[in-house]
Amino acid sequence: MLEDPQASVDLTGLIDLHIHSAPDIRPRKLNDVEVARAARAAGLKAVLIKSHVTITADRASIAEKVVPGVRVFGAVVLNYEVGGLNLTAVETALKLGAREVFLPTFSARGSGRRPEGIVVIDDAGDLLPVVLDILKLVAERDVILGTGHLSVPEIILVVKAARRLGVTKVLITHPEGRLIAMPADVQRELASDGACFERCYESALADPDLGVAGLARRIRQVGPASTVISTDLGQADNPSPVDGFRSYIIGLMAEGITWREIRVMAEENPTRLLGL
Repeated sequence: MLEDPQASVDLTGLIDLHIHSAPDIRPRKLNDVEVARAARAAGLKAVLIKSHVTITADRASIAEKVVPGVRVFGAVVLNYEVGGLNLTAVETALKLGAREVFLPTFSARGSGRRPEGIVVIDDAGDLLPVVLDILKLVAERDVILGTGHLSVPEIILVVKAARRLGVTKVLITHPEGRLIAMPADVQRELASDGACFERCYESALADPDLGVAGLARRIRQVGPASTVISTDLGQADNPSPVDGFRSYIIGLMAEGITWREIRVMAEENPTRLLGL
């Protein structure tokens, strides 16, 4: 019998910065505690659970206590459900221990889902004052700024302002996803400004034209030093996050990405971003 390639991938010490878990308003594969248990069983160092509709930092702290041996972190996504670009929601999430602040996702006008959605710029093309206040708070607390589903022009403005205001941990959310589709030359420019790119397995599953081969190609174009690989899994009809992480790594290595590069993207860079 041939060896199962999944069993040959050791996830010990790796980190998945993007998992969707229950409870949620959408069906999810696993709840917070089940995510933590699966991560611990696989040897992961840490996971970050994300919700489009609520703060997850408090839930993460409970899951970590219930499942010792793996770190569990939470976040806040600035969608309409938490008041949009709401500085109070950011302050509250950070007090609860959130390690990432995402700008709007499903509520973003740039995502194409809501023509009346949230934008981060005014009519003159400048960032809104509340966005600058959010960036200042992210810098002060030294947590990750996730760019959510903003449009590419908005992301460019946000990254440059964030760096100017002292944000050291900018993570551009699934830049290859269909909602973002950020060109390689723009990514290289933003990488030179210190931004990192979260290349998610779900993007490959959702877009067969991209696939893991497309993600591997973009890693080579922009570089593993500015890349984080995560799953963005948890959807009921997708693989579980741990199984997806293994499949993603197997696929990347089949495309010529080395194990050393995997460790940079799945351990070293996420460890730095989380401040571990």
